[in-house]
Amino acid sequence: MTRNRQKILAGILAAAAALVLGWYILHTADPHGSAVSGMQMYEYNKELQPEASTDHYRTTYEIFVGSFRDSNGDGTGDLNGIREKLDYIQDTGFDQLWLTPVMPSRTYHKYDVDNYLDIDPAFGTLDDYKQLLGECHERGITVLLDLPVNHSSSAHPWFVQAADYLRTLSEGQEPDLSVCPYVDYYHFSRTKGDGYTPLGDTGWFYEARFWSEMPDLNLDCDAVKEEIRRILSFWIDLGVDGFRLDAVTSYYTGNPDANTDFLEFMCSTCRSLDPDCYIVAEAWTDRSNIAKLYESGVDSLFNFPFADNGGLIRSVMNGTLTGKDFVSAMISSEELYRAANPDYIDAPFYTNHDTARSAGFYALDEGPQTKMAYALSLFMTGDSFVYYGEEIGMKGSGKDENKRMPMLWSDDQAELCTPPDGADDVKMKFAPLDEQMDDPLSLYHWFKEVIHVRNSFPVIARGRTASVDGIDNTNAAVFIRWKEGMDPVLVAMNVTAEEQSVDLSVLGEPLVMAAVLNTTEENIRYENGTVVLPAYSIAVFKEEH
Repeated sequence: MTRNRQKILAGILAAAAALVLGWYILHTADPHGSAVSGMQMYEYNKELQPEASTDHYRTTYEIFVGSFRDSNGDGTGDLNGIREKLDYIQDTGFDQLWLTPVMPSRTYHKYDVDNYLDIDPAFGTLDDYKQLLGECHERGITVLLDLPVNHSSSAHPWFVQAADYLRTLSEGQEPDLSVCPYVDYYHFSRTKGDGYTPLGDTGWFYEARFWSEMPDLNLDCDAVKEEIRRILSFWIDLGVDGFRLDAVTSYYTGNPDANTDFLEFMCSTCRSLDPDCYIVAEAWTDRSNIAKLYESGVDSLFNFPFADNGGLIRSVMNGTLTGKDFVSAMISSEELYRAANPDYIDAPFYTNHDTARSAGFYALDEGPQTKMAYALSLFMTGDSFVYYGEEIGMKGSGKDENKRMPMLWSDDQAELCTPPDGADDVKMKFAPLDEQMDDPLSLYHWFKEVIHVRNSFPVIARGRTASVDGIDNTNAAVFIRWKEGMDPVLVAMNVTAEEQSVDLSVLGEPLVMAAVLNTTEENIRYENGTVVLPAYSIAVFKEEH
């Protein structure tokens, strides 16, 4: 290339760069103005300072381990793969991990445990787990162990020894627990009760509510309780920060009082080993039963009534409920749970490994509706949970395997885990992560910015919700989040596809718009006490000082 041609090319590149810079300045210089810009929230929120959590109010990332990140090329996600992605997890804003079961098991999901005191070889070793814990703790990230104790695997030595012993008994001969104490670890019977399955052709049956290969444990057995205490002690000594307890409504099927009592045993045992141990429990049930379980003293219970395709958030986003209804539902839930346990911490979520993924809920949506739905969950009080891949709008519904597809880091199949056996060919709706990182209006950047705002105003997670009297626009979700000793905020959300105007002057207090969240290129405008919210947008206000 000649010197003249080099000069011409350099001039063209310089002019192009100046044009791009001029566009950026024009569209971002006045974040309070009305110029159309996809960059408003980035410019407006750039001075916000997220506060590191030192309590149990966190933003949690759920990882289905085998589908997240493969570090050794065998196609299965593993602990070292998670460790490789800690920069990504932390940069997105998450400060707690919930890992689905990591203990040895014959299934891909690992909820049927063969050995409660080890790591499944497909995921790594105990040393790998310790290293992951150590690096998480250095970053201020806590880690929850997923613990299913309603049942074990049928391959667990307890069950194997009990079954082998029962096969030696003649018809009518009763088991001798001094010979085989493990018979009392499960519910064996000569008659086939509800939820029981035959033990081959022995004439014995055992309770297995979920699956024949998941025999239910006898949680009334003192020896089983001692085994559970030993398991909890093992993992707490290893460094875990808490537990996600699986299927607590199934501890005693159809007996809420017994479930609450056993959950109280689990909580008291954990806290006797580590007073700061955090416990979140899965209770796939209604609000009244969740409130009953909070009487156990458990820290958190997943807020299922707001989640999934049939939950309150979905009802708001499809127009069945209004923004005002959403605020009322938050307030009534908080009051109900607080009455049962004044120290409760809500555990809002929108999807998890057992539900369909949210990007499939809105067939015609190109992003804004999917974004807004998850923001509703993230703006609830408590310890908020996000399922891996939701931040990039992965799809998956129907059979469980479809809901647990490999994290879509890129289009390069060599970079992805192998899909679970039996999964369908799930067609994704949104781009993989690497492409979304280059798009400021992507789902990924929206998630990151929502978490950024959430973590910058500690009262959002820790406070109580109050309605605002005099707001006549029911399409907007307008509420105050307050807690004694913290600066309150007012949140205004447009949960519809149409622009909404909300008069905030009814408060009689001067407010400052402190943060904005845009799902489109339209700006939020605030003037003379009235906020104009474009489709699916959020504004956070604080008192003017």
